[in-house]
Amino acid sequence: METLKDFFRNLLPHEHPIRRFYHKLVAMAAAIRYGFPANKMIVIAVTGTKGKTSTSNMIHRIFTEAGRKTGLLTTINFKIGEDEERNTTNHTTVSPFQLQKKIREMADARCELLVLEVTSHAVVQHRLWGINVDTALFTNLSQDHLDYHKTMERYRNAKGGLFERLNASARKPGVSKISVVNQDDPEHEYFNRIPADQLFEYGILKGAYAARNLQPNAEGTKFLLRIPNGEVEIDLKIPGQMNVYNALAAATVATAHQINLHVIKKGLESMQPLPGRLEVIEEGQPYTVVVDFAHTEESLRQVLKMFRELTKGKLIVAFGATGERDQGKRPKMGAVVHQFADQVILTNDDPYMEDPLKIAEMIREGIPRVEGQGFWQVLDRKEAIRLALSMAQTEQDTVIIAGKGAEAYQLLGRQRIPHDDRQVVRELLSRATEVDL
Repeated sequence: METLKDFFRNLLPHEHPIRRFYHKLVAMAAAIRYGFPANKMIVIAVTGTKGKTSTSNMIHRIFTEAGRKTGLLTTINFKIGEDEERNTTNHTTVSPFQLQKKIREMADARCELLVLEVTSHAVVQHRLWGINVDTALFTNLSQDHLDYHKTMERYRNAKGGLFERLNASARKPGVSKISVVNQDDPEHEYFNRIPADQLFEYGILKGAYAARNLQPNAEGTKFLLRIPNGEVEIDLKIPGQMNVYNALAAATVATAHQINLHVIKKGLESMQPLPGRLEVIEEGQPYTVVVDFAHTEESLRQVLKMFRELTKGKLIVAFGATGERDQGKRPKMGAVVHQFADQVILTNDDPYMEDPLKIAEMIREGIPRVEGQGFWQVLDRKEAIRLALSMAQTEQDTVIIAGKGAEAYQLLGRQRIPHDDRQVVRELLSRATEVDL
């Protein structure tokens, strides 16, 4: 049954002026209610399709290592200095009143800086009203959220709105407006053109702030971090080239804020994988099991390509796609998994009010396999994980559970059902180990 809230959402599209005006009023009220707390801190805002959460945590880690008390607001966690709280809201950039309340807590705790993960939705919906951004970081752009933005151009422009805010927002005494851009991303020129006091460009392929001599392995990557006035070896304990980019972005932001290379090195090398981000689950099983948040074509490609190269045996992947989101990416996600995986298990993610079977049908368009021949469709996610684990046998095999990461529930219709991929994997592996013993 449609709620009154759903009725008005369907009546007025996202871009309708009334809805935008409403969002702005709410954000204004929240900022006024909590006394514009962000004005008391240097605000570093991180946007892009992938890597926002990891990069934000790396920035927080470096500044904390430098002895500067820093607040953090991301998809998975909130931090005030070293104190951490899990984000259970299902929003990356939380609602305006939640956002301003958290920032007020950080200001009252005398945080000097705030690292804020920012979505395109948050920019369009004015959730940042009253937050004067001092440093804006762009990680990358790939297809996502087109259910909301409709076109890639509008999606890009929404991300660009953060950089427009950077230039337009009030200045704090002695604080420069800094733009940090991934020079390897095809859209970098668009972001480079938006005015700022200082522009810092980073990249593996190009950029003044660079990573060179990459030495990847299953546990992480060693690389040479090179900046205009020095270089240092980094032993990053988080695997994947995407995390080299994240580390490079964090190092560039830190350098822009006068953090020295020694502290940057110490901060990055102390980082551990975040929950549900390439998280390896160990319960005594001989094979490798990884839980990851990858839920777009490009994020799946990066994760599966890495583990395809590292896996000598079977690569087994269980995944799905979120309902009521960009439908165009679904067959592309299927095609990527088909390209890299030996065994594909298609299951539910968060279907919301959408028919799970229809979601699965769209994904299957990209998987030209016959049921039972390298492909299985098991909509019950726990059963799908069980099947995936049962297919792995030797230490040369790898199981990837993709899509939900550290999320602690599934959204089925109007039901919020407790479910954590990591917990399910641990329970199933523990039982299997006990049986073996």
